Amino acid sequence: MVLDLLMILEKGIWFGFAALGFAVLFNVPQRTLIVIWMLGAAGGMTKLLLMQANIGIVVATLAGAAVIGVLSVSAAHNKHAPPLVFSIPSVIPMVPGAFAYRMMLGLIKLAGTAVTDPTYHQILAETTSNGLKTMFILMSLAAGVSIPMLISRKDTIKKIRNLDNSE
Repeated sequence: MVLDLLMILEKGIWFGFAALGFAVLFNVPQRTLIVIWMLGAAGGMTKLLLMQANIGIVVATLAGAAVIGVLSVSAAHNKHAPPLVFSIPSVIPMVPGAFAYRMMLGLIKLAGTAVTDPTYHQILAETTSNGLKTMFILMSLAAGVSIPMLISRKDTIKKIRNLDNSE
């Protein structure tokens, strides 16, 4: 159990460094880098902890992205930068590259395999499974990051209403 928690902590640290790398790649302000590292680590550790507790990867990813989304809104107020500056680099390390890669390999195998081949249905099932996992994980990332931002934009909605009333 202790080894599992240490492994999750270590992987969380690497999630943070991956987020930091994407932040530097996107040329975000320097004052936001430490927060992006912490958000990437927190989101990654949330995902890994839930997966360790036998929660599915899609729900665990949604929870990790939601943690990043919620924390990025408060970080945006503290650091005076848009929430997307914090959330996008932090969530990119959770993109399901391995599942997408396996799906593409499966599609290539299916293109060269005859329908009568006994492995065709197995390859088709694995390819479909990897493709669906990729799609649902990506949808979870988008929802987890965007919903907290949409909910917290009440001030902007009030300003829009005021503009509509003044006309």
